[in-house]
Amino acid sequence: MKSIKVGITGGIGSGKSFVAKIFKTMGIPFYDADKEAKLIMTRSVIIREGLIQAFGEEVYFEDGSLNRKWLSAQVFNNPEKLELLNTIVHPVVIQDAVDWANTQTSCYSLKEAALLFESGSYKTLDYTILVVAPEELRIERVMNRDGVSREEVLNRINKQMPEEEKRKLADFIIVNNGIQPLIPQLYEIHKQLIRTC
Repeated sequence: MKSIKVGITGGIGSGKSFVAKIFKTMGIPFYDADKEAKLIMTRSVIIREGLIQAFGEEVYFEDGSLNRKWLSAQVFNNPEKLELLNTIVHPVVIQDAVDWANTQTSCYSLKEAALLFESGSYKTLDYTILVVAPEELRIERVMNRDGVSREEVLNRINKQMPEEEKRKLADFIIVNNGIQPLIPQLYEIHKQLIRTC
């Protein structure tokens, strides 16, 4: 039996990681693309060579670990450099997620990624779940979580794909507004996915 590939995403502060963790507690195999990307950026020869060629030797420390702070500063407010970084990293991480999903034996597996739609990786999946929340609530959550200003959160939100665009691409939508219970929404999607196996 081939495991169905399901992606889960949401804008900053939507609570996608929290929702993904609930699926994980239900025993669904789980791939955290953002976490895996950090590991892959250190161990992948293709990415290492690509980043050094694009950004210079300073991108890695002498011990081989990624100079994250320095790299972030290079791409911050520089769309061309950010695009260059993404073209080096995304294809390798997307392939790693596909390889991982192909080893799963459960009815379906879940891939959590912040840039699921932006990176085009949703095209490798069978279904996508979008977690949504009102913008004001998202701003409040991120301000509390990261200790940043409202302006900084809005800046991050504005750099992401608009929610309306994501809604058009999503197969399922979970509303995480603190009012509608989450578990019934998750369970309904779970039931629908199980039926397709």
